[in-house]
Amino acid sequence: MADTSIKEDALDNQHRLIISESGFPPEERPQKTKRLASLDIFRGLTVALMILVDDAGGEWPMIGHAPWNGCNLADFVMPFFLFIVGVAIALALKRIPDRLMAIKKVILRTLKLLFWGLLLQGSFTQDPDKLTYGVDMKKIRWCGILQRIALAYLVVALLEITTKKAQAKDLSPGQFSIFKLYCWHWLMGACVLIVYMAVSYGTYVPDWHFTVYDRDSVNYGKVLTVACGVRGKLDPPCNVVGYIDREILGMNHMYQHPAWTRSKACTEYSPDKGPFRKDAPSWCYAPFEPEGILRFFISAILSTIIGVHFGHVIMHLKGHSDRLKHWVVMGFGLLVLGITLHFTDAIPLNKQLYTFSYVCVTSGAAALVFSFFYVLVDVWGMRFPCLPLEWIGMNAMLVYVMAAEGVFAKFINGWYYGDPDNTLINWIQNHIFIQVWHSRKVGILLYVIFAEILFWAIVAGILHQLGLHWKL
Repeated sequence: MADTSIKEDALDNQHRLIISESGFPPEERPQKTKRLASLDIFRGLTVALMILVDDAGGEWPMIGHAPWNGCNLADFVMPFFLFIVGVAIALALKRIPDRLMAIKKVILRTLKLLFWGLLLQGSFTQDPDKLTYGVDMKKIRWCGILQRIALAYLVVALLEITTKKAQAKDLSPGQFSIFKLYCWHWLMGACVLIVYMAVSYGTYVPDWHFTVYDRDSVNYGKVLTVACGVRGKLDPPCNVVGYIDREILGMNHMYQHPAWTRSKACTEYSPDKGPFRKDAPSWCYAPFEPEGILRFFISAILSTIIGVHFGHVIMHLKGHSDRLKHWVVMGFGLLVLGITLHFTDAIPLNKQLYTFSYVCVTSGAAALVFSFFYVLVDVWGMRFPCLPLEWIGMNAMLVYVMAAEGVFAKFINGWYYGDPDNTLINWIQNHIFIQVWHSRKVGILLYVIFAEILFWAIVAGILHQLGLHWKL
């Protein structure tokens, strides 16, 4: 994740940074920094939420991704990450005075994120319960969480670098002066929104067909056809988002188990997983990429720009009350706009399509959550209760790789006794949590909270005390 260090003086509302290291010209000296604790805690909460919804969502479908329209707890995770990256961009890049050096750092970090994204999301280490290794290049998944973050970071960070002169300016009087100061950011956001809307509602989606490769499916090996021949649809089979991914990425490189398989049209067990209905439409068996190409333009860039704006507020507005007033008003405004668009049937909330209403609701929620932690920690100084989340946030990449992506669990499951199902993790789940509580749902939930989230918080805390952090 992007580095979130900020100068201690910046927290005290000083715009001119004092540098004490020797051996550098004043304009090139590296700046001593103090981390913004509320942002670390917010990042830690987001990683913890990802672990929770991924590992407990199977037993608690109401916290997993919405099958199509709607917004569950899991649907807030990705936009929260993008918002945090945006705040970090504003605070971190202002400490690099040389533009060329900043561009080099941004490109290098982007390449690192893409590498890890392909390694983790490309199925090389997927599914801790299956003792498999390697990836079939014919079926590698090109898109993923870190890839989306990488591309959003690249675009918005380069925009921030090219408009760096605005950071040195004082705000002119007026309620919207900070928006005017960074008008190029909002112009970029408006452009990507217009392009997304034009493509989504104006592109013709023809009929399409696919081969079912799921060996457990009754249609295995069959070629199924989906009838479309329309434009402007936002339903599962005929939206332009899926059409572009099918044409560019190819069916084999898309996510093979999309959330729409839990929709009412596909299964009677909706919103939980279950056997498909006998009359399930053909598209229920098709792949769909939730992190695909077109969604990058609206959600990734726009959510990150909103985060950058919150970083700009820290840099320019004086006093906690001024910052919080700006953040809270903007957060509630985005929430109201998104909810209004959804319930008036103008633009539905949809994570799979990353609709504009979804961006508004999730960004508004991110604004309010960040404001809450800012008051709690940076204003009131109540840092101790949030230490586990802060530790995770300071070592987010480590916890993401080991816990959220299941690398550590897969390593442990590789050591079994007699039977591949007889592993330490399964024993802990069954004997310490499920059997004690006489409920698989409650047992799995508590296992994820204590044996995964809290465990990795402690590990991250120990590493922090040792001065060890995994940074990209």
